[in-house]
Amino acid sequence: MHSDPALVERLSNVLPDMLEPRIMFGGQCWMLNGNMCVGVYKEFLIVRVGVEVFEKLCAEYDDLRPMDITGKLMKGWGMIDGAACDNEALVHLMKESIGFVETLPKKTSK
Repeated sequence: MHSDPALVERLSNVLPDMLEPRIMFGGQCWMLNGNMCVGVYKEFLIVRVGVEVFEKLCAEYDDLRPMDITGKLMKGWGMIDGAACDNEALVHLMKESIGFVETLPKKTSK
């Protein structure tokens, strides 16, 4: 499946230069220190925020749900329909994701 080009563009316009684009899971994503940080799958924004922050964000965003693109829920990852995110929400979720991924160990290339 392809990523929603409009959502990819919206996200691209607010992402800092430190994130590296990559195609994964049939969608567009951005990496930080070798770890996936944010992405777009179909019409969904994907964020990696950790379990605790995910629970907090679910209280803020009714449409945020656990990431499930393979039939298996991924703890600490969320997905939300891009149409449910105004630019303020998009930036907030992206910053939460960057904040979490910055705490992860750097991955080195094989």
